[in-house]
Amino acid sequence: MQFALSEEHTLIRDSARRVAREVIAPRAAEVDRTAQYPEDYFQALKAADLLGITLPREVGGADAGTLAMGLAIEEVAKYDCSAGLMIMLGALATHTIKFFGTPDQVERFVGPVARGEKKAAFCLTEPDAGSDVAGLQARAERDGDEWVITAQKQYISGGPVADQVIVFAKTEPGNPRSTAAFVVDTKTPGFEVTSVDRKMGVRGLPTGVLTFDRVRVQHDQMVGGEPLGMRGPLATLNSLRPCVGARGVGLAEGATEYALNYARERRAFGGPLTDLQAIQFKLANMAIEIEAARLLVYQGCWLVEQGKYGPNDGHMLSVAKAFATEMANRVASEAIQILGGQGYMEDHPLERHYRDARQLMIVEGTSEIQRTIIAKALIDRNLSYA
Repeated sequence: MQFALSEEHTLIRDSARRVAREVIAPRAAEVDRTAQYPEDYFQALKAADLLGITLPREVGGADAGTLAMGLAIEEVAKYDCSAGLMIMLGALATHTIKFFGTPDQVERFVGPVARGEKKAAFCLTEPDAGSDVAGLQARAERDGDEWVITAQKQYISGGPVADQVIVFAKTEPGNPRSTAAFVVDTKTPGFEVTSVDRKMGVRGLPTGVLTFDRVRVQHDQMVGGEPLGMRGPLATLNSLRPCVGARGVGLAEGATEYALNYARERRAFGGPLTDLQAIQFKLANMAIEIEAARLLVYQGCWLVEQGKYGPNDGHMLSVAKAFATEMANRVASEAIQILGGQGYMEDHPLERHYRDARQLMIVEGTSEIQRTIIAKALIDRNLSYA
């Protein structure tokens, strides 16, 4: 495996770092406090060509690969985990089309998202179907050249501000193999954002309940022109799991840097906190965890670029996602402990990092789902230490 970053990787990382420091860092606390969508984040990321990193160059994307996106996400998540999700959301909402759509669908539906002309969202989760993806109740009924979609989707990241969504529904009730993906313009009659969630963290990107009340779409809005089964949503989720881990790595790096700077300045027992072995060991353990997680995430990104995100290969992506997101929670907690009472105050960003980190172990497959995937790989010998 090549550990050196390419020139393109370095340029994308540096662009993201610049946006993070100049635009995101000064606004992160306010965005969290008000829970107002930060359009300035979106426009800055668009201007830096960071919204379509994995999307085809022919339609306006950078086609720079998953590692490049992971690097960009890592940089912005140091200051605001919402910004990392904002970068990732364009891919989440279009990878199914990129993988399985027709050339015309890629041009029509991926291009505007890649160019930052439209915001998009991925509509999979339902009130009774979260981790159990096969249990979707959403249905799509054929009516001539149209499909009529009836569904309620919840916890949809970016849904309340989306211009288009990709929604998964079954064409045959009870049959997971009939699961199809449809691209829906949010101005279509019958589509409604019925509520916006009040969240513990990651407040810069709203989530909500989206209702599809007999929404009519043309047949050419069905991705690939036929039901994709479970491979549609799962290929997309697998391909982006390392990037959820990248959000965790960035968050942990930001928390560690803040705690270290505080420990250098704060004096106790006759010297700075950094003179105390208890603090030194905390910082060292935080660094060890970050470095291990970063390697797993970068390897996961590389595996996706090699096309290894299918059912027989996805376990290493689950390893990266589970470890990096759980690591972020541990590191955020330790960073608060270093600051003591100050860490608990809203005057410092660590309590926000702590709240944001908790989301990461739930989205794009919970930690428990990741362990189920890893255990199955061990039992089936797709992952072996023999």
